[in-house]
Amino acid sequence: MSYNIDQFSKITGINKLLLRTWENRYNFLIAERTSSKIRFYSDELLIKALNAKLLIDNGHKISSISQKNDDEIDILLSELISYKKKDAFNEYCVNTFIKSALKFDTDTFNKTYSEATKKYTTIDLYKKIMLPTFSKIGLFWLTNKMNPAQEHFLSEMFKQKMYKQIDEESTYKNKDSKTWLLFLPPNEHHEMGLLFTRYLLHNHGYNVVYLGSNVPLLALNEIAKNTKIDFTLFFVVSNFSKLNISTTADSINKYFPKSKNYVVANHKLNDICTKEMKIDLIESVDAFLKML
Repeated sequence: MSYNIDQFSKITGINKLLLRTWENRYNFLIAERTSSKIRFYSDELLIKALNAKLLIDNGHKISSISQKNDDEIDILLSELISYKKKDAFNEYCVNTFIKSALKFDTDTFNKTYSEATKKYTTIDLYKKIMLPTFSKIGLFWLTNKMNPAQEHFLSEMFKQKMYKQIDEESTYKNKDSKTWLLFLPPNEHHEMGLLFTRYLLHNHGYNVVYLGSNVPLLALNEIAKNTKIDFTLFFVVSNFSKLNISTTADSINKYFPKSKNYVVANHKLNDICTKEMKIDLIESVDAFLKML
């Protein structure tokens, strides 16, 4: 994959003036040029830039970093995260997960995830590392510079880990517990947040009916006929589900009139909108945890 200077700057957080200065003064992050002299950057330079910015943000000088080879940069990164600077460690993990996605590198992903689990609980790992990773992935989408296969690779790797956590930490079904229905509406495929919600609910002793992504709304009727549902929860991320949120809400209220219903959205829904839909908005992980 290649990136023009605007895309490269947005993803790395390094402004264009600095990129040009580093190239001219330090021969660092030297972009290739098209026949019309327009800069373009490779995945390898992107990874190098992310690592360099992390080191610079933690006190290293570009004059020194620019003289280091890849192995020496890796040593500096290892020393940095060993100092127990959590912010630096978090950013390192995010960058390394991005690297694993760009290279389809399962081994790098697993090693990084293992290191993160030594420092964080599953909840903190999700909040401090996984969410920022997907936020940075969003920058790739905004610049139209990530192959869907790379995003799917990363999502599936995280989902596998979450399924493992659910299997290892969940309690058995309790007949006296309340039951949540979790699903994503039609054409909604961003399942990671829903899966993490499942993990939280299981850990708090709730029963969960988990339908996953892209669920036809008519299918909810079958659940209503066969299972008592106390709460429903769905996510709205894609433009399609945003445009059709009222239809989703109408179906939920129709099939589960006695349930308490919730939506998680990555954009603002005003109070009037949610009141009209008879659905409560959950705005953050912490807000949801307070409810449980």
